[in-house]
Amino acid sequence: MIRYYKTIDNKLEKLNSFENGCWINLVEPNQNEISEIVDLLNIDEDSVRSALDEEERSRIDVEDNHTLILIDIPVDESDVNSTHYTTIPIGIIMCENAILTVCSAQTKIINDFIVGHIKEFYTYKKTRFILQILHKNASYYLYYLRKINKITTVIEKEVTKSMKNKELIQLLELEKSLVYFSTSLKAIELVLNKMVRTTSIKKYSDDEDLLEDVIVENKQALEMATIYGDILSRIMDAFSAIISNNQNNVMQFLTSVTLITTIPTIVSGFFGMNVGGIPYANHINGFWIVMVITALICLVVTFFMSRNKLL
Repeated sequence: MIRYYKTIDNKLEKLNSFENGCWINLVEPNQNEISEIVDLLNIDEDSVRSALDEEERSRIDVEDNHTLILIDIPVDESDVNSTHYTTIPIGIIMCENAILTVCSAQTKIINDFIVGHIKEFYTYKKTRFILQILHKNASYYLYYLRKINKITTVIEKEVTKSMKNKELIQLLELEKSLVYFSTSLKAIELVLNKMVRTTSIKKYSDDEDLLEDVIVENKQALEMATIYGDILSRIMDAFSAIISNNQNNVMQFLTSVTLITTIPTIVSGFFGMNVGGIPYANHINGFWIVMVITALICLVVTFFMSRNKLL
């Protein structure tokens, strides 16, 4: 899907075709759309396809007539059964007369620009546009990291009483998400460092504060992802032991109950033998006497086991 946008009278307008100074948004493109954009902007097809390859690493490539900035963005892939996040690449290609964004899926980051959630966004200010995408990207990383932290806190409360693997599997999904985040944020940090040094992307004094904010927020997100990853790993080890201990406690309780309930069986076995000389065999209240004796024995055993914390 190809969409053209341009800032006209300080307002983002959707265009029907290409114009100088516009923003081209390419999402889930087919081969014909890729070829159309490559011919229109006179850029390498590999630059466009790089943004559609999930295995591509974040980087900056400077070509003769364009500059490619490739970064990973966070994506929420949660469903009703579990919460997990991953990352997908997005390509920002800066040409002389336009700026192109390429992604394999619809993303919240790009949608925020389209619906007007980003202040002071102009398609003709290409350097600022790039920095605004990077800043918004770091903000989403921080947002999802806070969500992961909250979910972890909820699971902590549940797992102390749990004897199943559901919570541990959920923690494993979150830990995997944090690994994706940490790896992507480290690569983005290298991209930002190279962006500061490269001369192919013009730097403007008005954007210095924004660039500094991007670097700070990305660093903060990386530190949070690293800390949460370490905490989550330790929590999983502790919770694994807790679940095992909970299962042991249940088995101990069931064993104790089984032992107590075995007493009536043993007593009734003795008094039920078909031989002579059975006590209270001819007593009018023999049955109730045996029941009382059995109950007393059960109470004594229960008291002893409770006192020794076996129940």
